[in-house]
Amino acid sequence: MSDEQAESVDSDAADDPEETATETEPEAAESGLQDGDFVRIDYTVRTVDDDTVVDTTYEDVAEEAGIDDEDHEFSPRIIVVGAGHVFEDVNEDLIGKDVGDTGSVHIDAVDAFGEFDPDDVRTVSANKIDEDDRYPGAHVNVDGQQGHVETIIGGRARVDFNHPLAGEDLEYEYEIVDVVDDPEEQAQGLLGMHLDHAPEVWIETDEVEEEVQVEVESDDEDAEPEYETETQTVEKETLYIEATPQMTMNQQWLFQKQQIAQQVMDRLGLDRVIVQETIDGTGGMMGGMGGMMGGMGGAGGADVEEALEDVDVDADEIVDELEEDLDE
Repeated sequence: MSDEQAESVDSDAADDPEETATETEPEAAESGLQDGDFVRIDYTVRTVDDDTVVDTTYEDVAEEAGIDDEDHEFSPRIIVVGAGHVFEDVNEDLIGKDVGDTGSVHIDAVDAFGEFDPDDVRTVSANKIDEDDRYPGAHVNVDGQQGHVETIIGGRARVDFNHPLAGEDLEYEYEIVDVVDDPEEQAQGLLGMHLDHAPEVWIETDEVEEEVQVEVESDDEDAEPEYETETQTVEKETLYIEATPQMTMNQQWLFQKQQIAQQVMDRLGLDRVIVQETIDGTGGMMGGMGGMMGGMGGAGGADVEEALEDVDVDADEIVDELEEDLDE
């Protein structure tokens, strides 16, 4: 269509009141879940070939499948739609769904953990593997790559560097439990994706003194702007995290805490994250002090004060005695 034709069409539309009204009507809001929504879901992922449970939020399903549930919390997970927290095919299936809806999504291997690559099964020197891990089935790290040992013969090891689920088609069954609107729950859910146990969190608006650069006023309009440092009180939306022993020992948190915290701040529009660690007293120090006090003739605090009161010490008398000694 030429520019002239386009102008003619626009002109004709403007002359027709009904057509003009139709074109200017706002589009209806999209219903159901959309990208960016926080949602809590239950799910179970199985391999298509042999129906092996890969992951689940249901404790009874895990128990039936023989999955080790030690140090693992089975409960619905919070994800963000469209943020890459689930497989892309699952994300597309979630769009438009509502609380209470269920779904089952088939995921081809190439879209899950990739096809199996024979070239990723390699022979390496057994010396590159920790002595305690030199057995078939051991999960190992060789030159920065994760893999599992297939065989060990002499000083050579056959290691498969493919993902354990490479080449496997998956079936992802889910149920939408609820939509999460509370920012603290959202933060806890985001942290729970990286940690085995989501820590306690809360959000506060803090007043913080900050040094900022402000322009110095000048009567000379042509002069280069000059700046000076000024202390101002600003408000900062702060996420507080109560660190747990599990969190402080978590390898992913230890090495990626900056990235994890930044993701939470960006997603929730926060200014900073403060991690707090509380160490409760065990009474050991007081007990030790009590033992020392007991060693002082078994006197308690009151007895010691009474003993000190009974001592008659005259400072002037002591000074006089010292001066006499010096004169002698």
